[in-house]
Amino acid sequence: MPAADTNPDVSALAAAPGVEEWHLDLHAQGARRDEAVAHLHGILLRAARFEVFRRRGSLPQLSAAELDELVQDAADDAAVSVLRRLGDFRGESSFRTWAYKFALLEAAVKVRRRAWRDREVTLEPEHWESLAHAGPGPDDDAESGALLEAVRDGIRTALTPRQRLVLVALVLEGVPIDVLAERLGSNRNALYKMLHDARRRLRAHVAAAGFQEANE
Repeated sequence: MPAADTNPDVSALAAAPGVEEWHLDLHAQGARRDEAVAHLHGILLRAARFEVFRRRGSLPQLSAAELDELVQDAADDAAVSVLRRLGDFRGESSFRTWAYKFALLEAAVKVRRRAWRDREVTLEPEHWESLAHAGPGPDDDAESGALLEAVRDGIRTALTPRQRLVLVALVLEGVPIDVLAERLGSNRNALYKMLHDARRRLRAHVAAAGFQEANE
């Protein structure tokens, strides 16, 4: 069985203040690695359980057993992510703290997806017109009404259909980005970029309509 310190990368990690001894066995082989993976999974399980039960208010219909299933799934997926990205850890913080973040993220995503599983995400192109119902009230001035009309016109004419769909779902409907990514067969990074591009186009359109402060 090769010693952990024969690996230069592992040796460097061993000298880092944030590395715990058992973490080095994740780079080993055989029983040592299996034991370290089991220890890692236990840590991730506790972190995932904390996050799922912290957010359980959004899943009132689920039983304790169903919540535990979410916990297990989150911990399993987090373990896969941690093991795949071991090379990213440089010992700048506690390995436990670094690994916890994977479990917290996976748990949060799974809770949001489960909460939205039976909810409709309206993706019809004409649905953005609901913005009209948020128009200025009787106490708002004419400039506010003109600005809102410029925004509506920008959504209608300056954005691509895909940008319009993403903007309306994320900004107006409040759909979680990971839920929308799943429904659209996309990913978070692609939707973040699309939302950024949509906002940039919309600001430019509104500024061209005479509201220069929109581009500041």
